[in-house]
Amino acid sequence: MRTNANRLIMLSVVGEVTNPSMRGYRISHDGRPLVLPGVGGITYNLRVGDPALGWMADHVEPGVSIRNLAKDREGLPPTNDALNFLACVGNEASVLTGDAKGAQGVVTGKHGGIEHVLVDFGPETLEALQIGDKIGIKAFGTGLALLDHPQVRVMNLDPRILPRMPIQEKKGSLTVGVTHAVPAALMGSGLGADTCYRGDYDIQLFDEKTVEEHGLSDLRLGDLVAILDTEHAYGRVYRSGAISIGIVVHSDCVVSGHGPGVTTLFTSADSRALRYTIDPKANIAHFLGLRRKRPSKA
Repeated sequence: MRTNANRLIMLSVVGEVTNPSMRGYRISHDGRPLVLPGVGGITYNLRVGDPALGWMADHVEPGVSIRNLAKDREGLPPTNDALNFLACVGNEASVLTGDAKGAQGVVTGKHGGIEHVLVDFGPETLEALQIGDKIGIKAFGTGLALLDHPQVRVMNLDPRILPRMPIQEKKGSLTVGVTHAVPAALMGSGLGADTCYRGDYDIQLFDEKTVEEHGLSDLRLGDLVAILDTEHAYGRVYRSGAISIGIVVHSDCVVSGHGPGVTTLFTSADSRALRYTIDPKANIAHFLGLRRKRPSKA
């Protein structure tokens, strides 16, 4: 695949492992007051490849959640903005401080509202990490273009993982393997944002009939999904015949308008230029081998 990767800039960005955030009671879409784990921290038992639904949690983030906590300087953009705009799915992450110093991980998504970048590490590293440890990322991918597919906008994606993704090229079109196709009618929180180079877009799963019709009950964290009739080039809008493809980054939610979040990777106003095919293995844990067990020592 021809890209402009040789013209992209690689920059260092850094974040700290965050403390989990709690808001006390959350009122569910059907009126129940619930106290549940939510965003932030180190999630020991939930990683990409695991189910996105069914947990006693709300917006829970897999793996490690990081944010740049440096004090903002007056007159300058928030320090966390660069981390959120420049970090891309597939970027290399390294632990810079603490007992897990030197361990390697992979960026798997971005979560808007809380403005976290999400990083996957193996179980041994998760056990060694602590709140406040610094994670460095070699941010690479912002500005990426597919030279033979000018009608397809790509964002939030490290070009070095493109060869490992379920993608096929044909003259005039790009076909991406996805686990599910989601109708625009189900999309909630994130609609109307003026940029998709950060954050995510939630799939509402409160209508059981529609969830069953589109087979969405088995969504997994890290799944690639197609969102139909939406364009994300300059923010998230409904556009008949458009298509956007992204990655599921956090779990389902109990609050109205929310659900598993999707960070955008590809978008086009023309579904002939950007197509999808259903592939049950279209998950970042699979095509990057993130859940592969290490061989035991003799």
